[in-house]
Amino acid sequence: MSIKKMTVTVNYQKKLAKDVYSMWLAVGSMADEAKPGQFISIYSNDSSRLLPRPISICEVDREFRSIRVVYRVVGAGTEEFSHLKAGQRVSVMGPLGNGYTLKQEGRALLVAGGIGIPPMLELAKNLDCEKDIVLGYKDSQTFLASELEDYGNVYIATEDGSVGTKGNVMDAIRQHGLTADKIYSCGPTPMLRAVKDFSVEKSIECEISLEEKMACGIGACLACVCKSKDVDAHTHVNNKRICKDGPVFNALEVEL
Repeated sequence: MSIKKMTVTVNYQKKLAKDVYSMWLAVGSMADEAKPGQFISIYSNDSSRLLPRPISICEVDREFRSIRVVYRVVGAGTEEFSHLKAGQRVSVMGPLGNGYTLKQEGRALLVAGGIGIPPMLELAKNLDCEKDIVLGYKDSQTFLASELEDYGNVYIATEDGSVGTKGNVMDAIRQHGLTADKIYSCGPTPMLRAVKDFSVEKSIECEISLEEKMACGIGACLACVCKSKDVDAHTHVNNKRICKDGPVFNALEVEL
């Protein structure tokens, strides 16, 4: 797989929820290689912001050679991206990282929270099996939930109880008695830790995508390491580079 840095065109952008935006980018051949669970790095047009922002791939349209990202505005860089209009240009690098291993039979359980939800859409589209999808939100702004309903049984948990189960994703899993042959998960570390514990308790294979601040995005700077079970051949310590070795790992590979 080749990693490309290129200047691409914004096709379309809209706001999905408070501080959450959806943007389609015409990326050419990059779309041919993108896989569920990978990410792209988007560069600021402001030369004072040197580092790109890593954003997970939400959808891939190979026919129109486009990639969709859904992101939350959390700082100056993503605030800049939220003002991009159709026809404007931006530099991106990708596809980056390792994606999910796709299951083609049995039943999969997709578990995601917050801005970890977007990569579940392309994953759900590519899994050829029965799917239960559990999504965690703070409140009733349940972005992407309706789109995910086209690909599986969606269960929602909200912290304030405004939609679905009041509580977190594990509360929803237990309330509905959900199980699977394999679990896929993306979201904040406390959620991933709970999902991993559940998978170990139930002896279910589990892949998780870790969220971490990144710098280079290609594994050179070691700014986004996590603790691993095995010694890494690159660093010679019990570390894994989330951007290069991940962001998707078997849950048993890493310490949370």
